[in-house]
Amino acid sequence: MIFGLGILLVIGLLGLSLATGEYSILSREDGWKMFQTVRIPRTIALVLSGAAMAMSGLVMQMVTRNRFVEPTTTGTTEWAGLGLLVCLVLWPHSSILVRMSVAVIFAFVGTGIFFALLQRVSLRSSLIVPIMGIMLGSVVSAISTFFALKTNALQSLGIWFQGSFTSVYAGQYEVLWFVLVVVVLVFLLANHLTVVGLGQDVATNVGLNYRQMMLAAMALIAVATGVVTVVVGSLPFLGLIVPNLVSLIMGDNLRTNLPWVCLAGIALVTACDLVARTLISPFEIPVAVILGMIGAIVFLVLIIRRAGAGA
Repeated sequence: MIFGLGILLVIGLLGLSLATGEYSILSREDGWKMFQTVRIPRTIALVLSGAAMAMSGLVMQMVTRNRFVEPTTTGTTEWAGLGLLVCLVLWPHSSILVRMSVAVIFAFVGTGIFFALLQRVSLRSSLIVPIMGIMLGSVVSAISTFFALKTNALQSLGIWFQGSFTSVYAGQYEVLWFVLVVVVLVFLLANHLTVVGLGQDVATNVGLNYRQMMLAAMALIAVATGVVTVVVGSLPFLGLIVPNLVSLIMGDNLRTNLPWVCLAGIALVTACDLVARTLISPFEIPVAVILGMIGAIVFLVLIIRRAGAGA
């Protein structure tokens, strides 16, 4: 019953997304064409990117056993951006599919580096882990900025990381359908990922190949992050906000939480996009600004709650 109401809420938000815009699709002759070219792709992008990034955050939190990690607090997004920049400089006329592939590879490598560093840290405090990730992301971001300055690509780098759906239109967003595969695979591997989250010893004792499952989790996170970064840009803290809020309400059962995380991710990114489109209309605020503000507040609240629990 409650989940059904959630679905209705999301459908309502998506309907508002389709109806929102400065261009009048009803009074213009080419209104239907504009609707098909811009608004439908944008709404589909909201659904796919919201679900994928929220679920990526949940998977990352599960396998690291830390509620503070997600692609933007572990450097994964910055690695994807670096890959995108490298692709632009080396292959400036490459297709979006090639850019996506390079971004995914860099995101996979970056996630692997973060996990490797995590294995070498003896102090596994819940706060140390995201601090490590943020520091790693800052280093990668600095490298990207330096590289962009050297190659006159700083403006392009800024556009990619602003996290906005303004450039989503027919013919440009279709690679986002790849993240649908990620969503399906996360659902299929939910039980295995839950066991991996219990630790290597437990996973090995029940006959699960821990290393293979960690690589699979890294691949899922990398694909989702790389594809979304190429099409939309950075969506900060989306994978942090949604899984934590769902866990507070529903508990920590991964399989039970997955549909809610997926739904809440879509709802949050759509709501933020609607605010971004209407707050200073006819101009738009990058949706990353809205998400960043909400995410920062949630992050601080989680830290305070954890500190209070520790006290």
